[in-house]
Amino acid sequence: MDFMEGLFLGSLWSDTDFENRRHVSLFMLFGMFVCGVIALSYITGSFSGILGGQRILKMILFLILFLASPFLCFRYYRYMLGLRLLILFVQAGKLVILTLLLTTWVMPYLQISSSDLQARLLTFLNQTLESSTEHFADTAGTFSTVIGVITGGVYLVFLFVSILILAVLVPGTILLLARAVQYGYDKLISKFILGNITDR
Repeated sequence: MDFMEGLFLGSLWSDTDFENRRHVSLFMLFGMFVCGVIALSYITGSFSGILGGQRILKMILFLILFLASPFLCFRYYRYMLGLRLLILFVQAGKLVILTLLLTTWVMPYLQISSSDLQARLLTFLNQTLESSTEHFADTAGTFSTVIGVITGGVYLVFLFVSILILAVLVPGTILLLARAVQYGYDKLISKFILGNITDR
């Protein structure tokens, strides 16, 4: 319960030590989850409408929950358990909507069919190895092919790993930024609007 309160309410409204501990793995898991959902949708064709459409509606819902968040959370610990669980559910829904909002910017780039994607990847692979081999043709002589393939292979592995790392880090970073902006907004609301009725 403390973990969910720290995650969904934020440090301003929760009495947990969530913010005092590092949760790097949590945000990495979030990035992996987003990538996994997108990959599953691309492979199976499932949920493509939910993940890729209704961007304006998702934005409106997220902004409503974003703006309403401090008014929902500032008396959290004074409510009965059922209402507290409802608030956590709403805050979790805000995270889900943010995730769906992220996917709306990615899904349009995944309209290419799997066969076309394989063809493009093979073309890119061949061009990379050919250019790498040609680069060493004058200096390496007969070993240009071997050196070119090794160098091109290392470059491709590095490129693949870099893309994979970015794909995991970007969603987690966006989540951290969203939490930071939410904290700043909540702080302003707490100070200038809720200051007279909250004990924080």
